[in-house]
Amino acid sequence: MGASSTNMRLLLICPFIAFLLLLPQLAAGKTRHYRFNIILQNVTRLCHTKSMVTVNGQYPGPRIVAREGDNLLIKVVNHVKTNISIHWHGVRQLRSGWADGPGYITQCPIQTGQSYVYNYTIVGQRGTLFWHAHFSWLRATVYGALVILPKRGNQLFPYPFPKPYKEIPIIFGEWFNVDSEAIISQALQTGAGPNVSDAYTINGLPGPLYNCSGAEDTFTLKVKAGETYLLRLINAALNDELFFSIANHSITVIEVDAVYVKPFETDIILITPGQTANVLLKTKPHFPNATFLMAARPYATGQGTFDNSTVAGILEYELPSIYSTKNGKFPLFKPTLPALNDTLFAANYSSKLRSLATAQYPAKVPQTVDMRFFFTIGLGTNPCPKNQTCQGPNGTKFAASINNISFLLPATALLQTHFYGKSNGVYTTDFPSYPLNPFNYTGAPPNNTGVTNGTKVVTLPFNASVEIVLQDTSILGAESHPFHLHGFNFFVVGQGFGNYDPHNDPTMFNLIDPVERNTVGVPSGGWVAIRFQADNPGVWLMHCHYDAHLSWGLRMAWVVQDGKFPNQKLPPPPADLPKC
Repeated sequence: MGASSTNMRLLLICPFIAFLLLLPQLAAGKTRHYRFNIILQNVTRLCHTKSMVTVNGQYPGPRIVAREGDNLLIKVVNHVKTNISIHWHGVRQLRSGWADGPGYITQCPIQTGQSYVYNYTIVGQRGTLFWHAHFSWLRATVYGALVILPKRGNQLFPYPFPKPYKEIPIIFGEWFNVDSEAIISQALQTGAGPNVSDAYTINGLPGPLYNCSGAEDTFTLKVKAGETYLLRLINAALNDELFFSIANHSITVIEVDAVYVKPFETDIILITPGQTANVLLKTKPHFPNATFLMAARPYATGQGTFDNSTVAGILEYELPSIYSTKNGKFPLFKPTLPALNDTLFAANYSSKLRSLATAQYPAKVPQTVDMRFFFTIGLGTNPCPKNQTCQGPNGTKFAASINNISFLLPATALLQTHFYGKSNGVYTTDFPSYPLNPFNYTGAPPNNTGVTNGTKVVTLPFNASVEIVLQDTSILGAESHPFHLHGFNFFVVGQGFGNYDPHNDPTMFNLIDPVERNTVGVPSGGWVAIRFQADNPGVWLMHCHYDAHLSWGLRMAWVVQDGKFPNQKLPPPPADLPKC
């Protein structure tokens, strides 16, 4: 009897010991290798063929798939005449800032004939992110999905939602009939706003609502009745926030920016450039005798021109065998999308986003704040150079700024100068924490719309808790701005319309389960408050994800100092880091 009990205990204990031995392997991940050849490729859309910069000749570019804990080695080889760099949007890059990618911030761009291996590990993240060029306007054509699966051993690390039948990336982009590099080059020279895109795209295809765009230019999602699909939505558009809906279907939002959220059902989502969202689509239980458009069009709040068009794909149910001999077409249903400037919908939608905030997926919101910042953001002007005619407001050139500082890119990478202590003459650390000249930010704009130009940064001690209030301004028109922070996720603890009230508004902050993300839409004529922990040493860009505004200087950088311990310090740069 005793021997039998002992054997039984051994039978129970041995698998447990084996499982414990397996845990380090589960956590360690694996090394995944990718090669990105930057080449020119002829692509035709809307009856226009152009030679454009691509990765491996693909538009959109190749999908990267990894697991949480995996190490990625991605060799980028530049075969085109223009310089390029690649940003892995939303990846934390813990102590791997050399792989973050923005040109002249963490690296010099990769020049013609050169290569660079981006080397980083996915730490504590799972979900949908994406990658894109981070030099000039090359991300118009150079972008792709980055899918991060949970660690192996799904019994330990399950999805916090039912496992879907299938997963489908859906990437929104913009198509320009002409070279996008020529568009921004001309705009910067003349000082005018850049020409807008000719179409929006879903997975590189403009869909059936545009002239000279047929079935071969339409993304079709074929589904089975009675199944659940995970749609990985990515807004890779250059300059437009987008409403998205599927006719006669609702979707359940379960994740944004690779962070799980409390699920909620909706017919329409709003997604800004730089944002991602995972949604569950539950198909109808039986064949519906119909097909359905899934469509996206812009949410536009600014005074300038924009691409006022609609991209559409087709949701098509697999035909049951009983219909195999049926002739004719099924009716096509179209979704109803909000008005182009429906700011109320945008605010209501944003208010529904909440962190999952469970024991397994906690919301680690900084409860106290070490450093506070108040940043005004918006447009402005630079004077027109002598002997030149400019097409911006009142004969000026368009500019954009944070606290009236329009950021100038240096001639070398900020991270290198910081690491080697050679910042003198490259950047200064006197970026203003508050506006130097306060005014009624959302009231009548001041007469002087001129900005100050410079390369200024903010220095943060390691592990400081930071709060930033981003305040939209009415200078040259109030406008929503999607702001992206490199190197960190942040919590959106508050937002509202009008001028931020530092006495009353903080009493309404959500410090329990605010949404955690890397890109947030600053409300048009309003403000948003975010918090993050500066636990990642390096130099990190923060900028508007409208490329027009980015080109006009709507960006700044944080220099996060090393901590005391070896695992809190930035390692030296890799040997193949591109040189300017």
